[in-house]
Amino acid sequence: MTDNLLLGVGVPQSGAWATPQAQLAVARRAEELGYHSLWTFSRLLVPVADGPAGSGGQGRSGSGGFYNGSAEPLISLAHLAGATRRIRLGLSVVNAPFFAPAVLAKQLIQLDQVSGGRLDAGLAQGWSEAEYLATGVPPERRLGRALEYIEVIRLMWEQEIAEFKGEFTELPRTLVRPRPVQAAFPLLLGGSVDRAFERAGRLAQGWLSPGTVSVELVERAARAVRVAAERAGKDPAGVRIVIRAKIFIGAARGPGRGLLHGDPAQIAADLRRLREAGASEAFLDFNFDPAIVGEQADPALPLATVLQALTALAPTGGS
Repeated sequence: MTDNLLLGVGVPQSGAWATPQAQLAVARRAEELGYHSLWTFSRLLVPVADGPAGSGGQGRSGSGGFYNGSAEPLISLAHLAGATRRIRLGLSVVNAPFFAPAVLAKQLIQLDQVSGGRLDAGLAQGWSEAEYLATGVPPERRLGRALEYIEVIRLMWEQEIAEFKGEFTELPRTLVRPRPVQAAFPLLLGGSVDRAFERAGRLAQGWLSPGTVSVELVERAARAVRVAAERAGKDPAGVRIVIRAKIFIGAARGPGRGLLHGDPAQIAADLRRLREAGASEAFLDFNFDPAIVGEQADPALPLATVLQALTALAPTGGS
């Protein structure tokens, strides 16, 4: 359907449809249809504006439902690991500075174990000042902190005895057990500037796109990530370029429509354009479509709409 582009699915993660039951329904159907992966994302807090809203007297978030009630990503993937057998499980993304690195390493290793080695770990530095405040972490030098924490996680993943001392954290010499199923840390890094592309190629197995993408951004990122990987002694052909494809089914089908807006045939054509631009994978994420997660969305429609779209866009052509 999309010229060898590996296709994944973002599970119900925000809004009223993000229930454990809907997550299971999407995950099981995606696996039946031959999709390559399932993805969750992290949104810890939705700051609430001052002033009453509705009968509860609470302020409004102003997010349009995009992040309202976001499910916890690690527990969601653990939930889905037990209900699936083949499909990979991805985090896009978890903000590393919000966890003690040894704690996050332990959780990721256990998730790799319970899934039989199907985890892809997208990690980032985070951007929300409110979330930094709530987790008790200073936001200053967040990139340096994130990279140091990621190095600790990598050491614990790849070495049975690990030790680290840095500027932001210290890991005493320790025996790391249980061990993950995958020998190499399946790390993916994001970002939309040249330095981020270089880091992804040098330090990780690949690059995760931001939520808003263009063909031009994918072309630039894919080229830069692969150059950096080759300079680091890696096979550039093996580097993963993973796109979060925000899908808007049925929206703006005519001239001037946005990328990944429209009917399944138009969306499939857009996915092929992203593959030609250098993407190796994309996951269909419906969690940002107001018709799915908006406060005015009909709660009876989102799951049925998404399951129908997954069938139409399936790698195997649907069944």
